[in-house]
Amino acid sequence: MPLIPEEPQIHEKAQGPRATSASGRTAPTPRPVPGPRPAAPPRPGRPGPVRPAPPAQRASRDTAAAAKPGPSGPAAPAAPEATAAAPQIQLIPATPDGALDAAEEAVDLLLDSGRTPGDVLVITTGELHPWAAHELSFGDAAYWAQHDAGDDVFYTDAAVADRAASRAVVVVALNGGPEAAAVTALTVAHSRAGALLIVCGDPQRINSVLGAGV
Repeated sequence: MPLIPEEPQIHEKAQGPRATSASGRTAPTPRPVPGPRPAAPPRPGRPGPVRPAPPAQRASRDTAAAAKPGPSGPAAPAAPEATAAAPQIQLIPATPDGALDAAEEAVDLLLDSGRTPGDVLVITTGELHPWAAHELSFGDAAYWAQHDAGDDVFYTDAAVADRAASRAVVVVALNGGPEAAAVTALTVAHSRAGALLIVCGDPQRINSVLGAGV
């Protein structure tokens, strides 16, 4: 069934935890960068609060008791593997010239709704996002090191998007490029999006790709 274009919106169930007050935020630890570099283009992603590490698990008495030797019994059946739910798909109609701006607006809404910058991956099919172009000028290793840090919005191109790890939200900007780039971007985005996939572009083009089994 074709997707119905809708106004940009971030569904409540896809929203992450609300950002804490300014007094409760902890500034992210600065990462070393190779040599002095000029200021990055505007809107590389807004730094968010550092997410606390999960508390260390404590061994319970039951676990300790289970470790003691005793009479053997039948092995407990293995728990069935959880099946990952498909991400929710949201379509934002846009021309190739306006797809990147639409993607930027979607990112702003995500961050304003409580998503942390590290939750978001943006994939372009045509011209690189200015932030990606700027960071790549310092080398491929430094560029992907920022991806691995996972504390900011990461922008990448469809040609190398398969190197990106999964994130809660993936935004695709169909801002030009060949048809193969659109297919690659949407295929990778669908596999990397944990909760929400937002696609900015021509609805007919998007439906032709998504309807082909993405």
